[in-house]
Amino acid sequence: MGVMNNLKAKLAPAKGKVSDLAHQHGGRITHGLDKAAEAVDKKTKGKYRDKIHTGTDKAKGAMDRLAHRHGSQEPGGKTPPASPPPAS
Repeated sequence: MGVMNNLKAKLAPAKGKVSDLAHQHGGRITHGLDKAAEAVDKKTKGKYRDKIHTGTDKAKGAMDRLAHRHGSQEPGGKTPPASPPPAS
């Protein structure tokens, strides 16, 4: 077994726990990201506002992906495609 495979095997339980926490506390995490972005933007006097906004959006997206993996993965690690909305 290679070093990377060994590392992945040891980190698998932690990934599940992090996913559970992200699922349970998503609102708090998002609020914290917004507050941190606002504080940094204020300290830099708006000079890096676009970069801060981009970074915050990416962090929120990563957190959402992690939280939604909680129980929706298929075997093989792939997320199933979203089902279309029901026809009215």
